[in-house]
Formats: sequence, structure tokens, C-alpha cells
Amino acid sequence: MSDIYKTITTTFKGIYKEKGSKFLSFAIPVSTVEEVKEFVKNHRKDYYDARHVCYAYMLGADRNDFRTNDDGEPGGTAGRPILGQINSRELTNVLVIVVRYFGGVLLGTGGLTTAYKEAAADALNLAAIIEKTVDVIITIHFDYVQTNEVMHIIKDSNARIIEQSFENLCVIQLSIPKQNENQFTSKLNKIMGLVIKMEQI
Repeated sequence: MSDIYKTITTTFKGIYKEKGSKFLSFAIPVSTVEEVKEFVKNHRKDYYDARHVCYAYMLGADRNDFRTNDDGEPGGTAGRPILGQINSRELTNVLVIVVRYFGGVLLGTGGLTTAYKEAAADALNLAAIIEKTVDVIITIHFDYVQTNEVMHIIKDSNARIIEQSFENLCVIQLSIPKQNENQFTSKLNKIMGLVIKMEQI
């Protein structure tokens, strides 16, 4: 699995028009299926008068959690071309929703595929794409007398402290890029009695 992935910074909107039909597109950063479901539900509520609300999403740094939805359009004419635009940019943790207002003229399967592809492309072309690291959450338990030693290691790493508590038994929770994890924990493991707990995000 790659330690770096590409995603988008915030929601971007696009539009495509063809033979009276209007396709509104929304590229949205997401990190869970629950978020996807919430955004889709809200867009169906906000655009209740639209004929179709189709979408595709890709999740995870390894890009193997994805789904498409044609919402009543002929199979493969909506969700698949939307996903194709996500894939062509090698993006993940992104949801693209395309809302269709029917213009009275049937576009045919080829026309629909092009329309959904172009609508998705318009939103993604406007999107600000960034690279993010796969991070690991590390919780460190140590004695107060070891504080200086622990803080020195943290200061020399590319870590971001999330929470910290300094009492007789100290606890620091931090986030660190996965690519730096082994070097960081090997330094910490040289401190006697220190306990490390990890989870990937």
C-alpha cells in the first residue's frame, strides 16, 4: 500500500448541459462510507425535483473501496463514467455526485455516458488536488522523569501532538506519517518501561 495518496481539499461544483438536460456535479472529500451516505441523502433531499442523483466514490489509500450508482439510468451509463474520472486522476477519499434534470430529449446510452463523464470531469477539473500521507496514531505511556527524553524524540520527528497529559504517568497521543513510523518507534523503544500503542488512520 502506498504511504501517500491524492485527494481534494474541499467541495467543488461543475455543470454540463446537453439537449436540454442539465447535469450538476459535486466533487466532495470524504473518508468513510457513512459520510458518503449522508452526502448522497442530503443531495437527494436538496435536489428532490431532479430526475436522477447518480454517484461514484473511492476510499482508502490503497484505492480498493469503491462503488458506483446509476440511480435508474441505464446500467453503466452514469456511475461508471463518474468513477472513471476519479480513477483517471488517481484520486481517493472522494465522492462525485451528478444530479440530472431531464430536458425532454433522450440522450441514448452513448450520450448519457458522455454527459456523466463530462459533468464529473468539470467538477474535478476545478478541484484543488493535494497529496496526503497515510498517518498512524501513536499513544505513548511513560514516567514523568522520562519526559525530556520522549519530547526530544518527538521534536526530531514529523509528528503532530493530538493530546498530552503530564502527571506521574504521562500520556501523549500523536499522529505521524506511516513512512516515519518504524524509525520513530525504534527510538522510543530504547526508553525503558515506555509503552506504545498504535492505530492506522
